[in-house]
Amino acid sequence: MTDTHHRLELVWADGGYTGSLVEHCLAALALVLAIVKQSDDMRGFVVLPKRWTVERLFAHLMRSRRLVRDFERSTNSAEAVIYWSMTMIMTRRLARSRSTRG
Repeated sequence: MTDTHHRLELVWADGGYTGSLVEHCLAALALVLAIVKQSDDMRGFVVLPKRWTVERLFAHLMRSRRLVRDFERSTNSAEAVIYWSMTMIMTRRLARSRSTRG
């Protein structure tokens, strides 16, 4: 896997992934697994910066109908649908920013 994803260096994970997974990622995959968790003294809803980025990405992806449910039978087709959805999102952003500049 390190050959396939050689540009990945840092992965953010939820607080539920603490423990031996952090050491395993570093030893086996040469990845730093950073745990993003809420501090103990905070009460109620608090926006966590890195987690908000991931949740916003999931919200954008769920705008594609095929990603709302798990319809895909293979991981290759699921990955292709994610690439297609992200391509649509990015082309909309590029088109929007170009029209506002002109």
